[in-house]
Amino acid sequence: MKYDKEFKKAMYKSMYELRVFEATVQRMYNEGFIPNSAHLYAGEEAIGSGICAALRPDDVMLPSHRGHGQILAKGCDMNRMMAELFGKKDGYCKGKGGSMHLAVADHNVLGSIGIVGSNMSLAVGAGMACKKNGTGQVAVCFFGDGAANRGTFHESMNLASIQHLPIIYVLENNFYAISEDSRDMTNIEKFSVRAQGYGVPGYTVDGNNPWEVYEYAKAAVERARAGEGPTLLECVTWRHYGHYEGDPDARQWIYRNKEEHEKWMKRDPIPNTRKELLEDGTATEEELKAIENEVEAAVAAAVEFAHNSPWPDVSETYTDMYAD
Repeated sequence: MKYDKEFKKAMYKSMYELRVFEATVQRMYNEGFIPNSAHLYAGEEAIGSGICAALRPDDVMLPSHRGHGQILAKGCDMNRMMAELFGKKDGYCKGKGGSMHLAVADHNVLGSIGIVGSNMSLAVGAGMACKKNGTGQVAVCFFGDGAANRGTFHESMNLASIQHLPIIYVLENNFYAISEDSRDMTNIEKFSVRAQGYGVPGYTVDGNNPWEVYEYAKAAVERARAGEGPTLLECVTWRHYGHYEGDPDARQWIYRNKEEHEKWMKRDPIPNTRKELLEDGTATEEELKAIENEVEAAVAAAVEFAHNSPWPDVSETYTDMYAD
């Protein structure tokens, strides 16, 4: 599939934003400015950017606990995202959500959830609402290979199929459920085959190829908007760091294999997409540097915004907790 130059440069910019944002989150966390846990998206950017390129602004997103990249790719404001990670008042949740519970109502991001697999159950409700609205909205639910072994996966997929709900299930398979190799926990080669048991199309996609991710996402979204029901996309990828920032495996190779890691690093979507854009004439070195400089300046500004944002007052502890 051929794309115009602006689309391809926009895809690269989106992925680069995710990479720089997460690298900065990693640094801010290690410097003590982020007081909660951080599950980095580095290495998986082609999935978030590729999926979100196929969405409309009013589509609903249910991110995973590793959700910074997914939320940022949907067009959310990185200033308010960074402030939220810092626990500051100007964050999207006024500092109460943090990294693992970041929600953005204005962008129909229902929120990252720390309980693995629980967002798949909520996706059914979101899908029902999208169907009832009759506006062609879809719900996109991100989760990992570990969550695919939970009962919520099967219950959600079954009900979504019965109801023909407009849901795209995005399984980000980075091979590790915290510290356990998912290849040792399942007796199938591809998670996508599980969709067959529910009469749902399932596809295994190269999660490090943004164009392939986008093409499958676009088809799944079009199918959902047409009232034909859910689709499961298994996007195979590799996380660059441990399960969470501070996981010693990132440096000591406790449960992952260093040689396999080095092999996957050669498939890093950021430099590979950059190289492709240069070689096919989509962009010049100067154009790409301009994009990168713009992104880096924006992320630096987000950090400054977060530093300058005030802490929420203790009186706000129980505000915004329940609907009026």
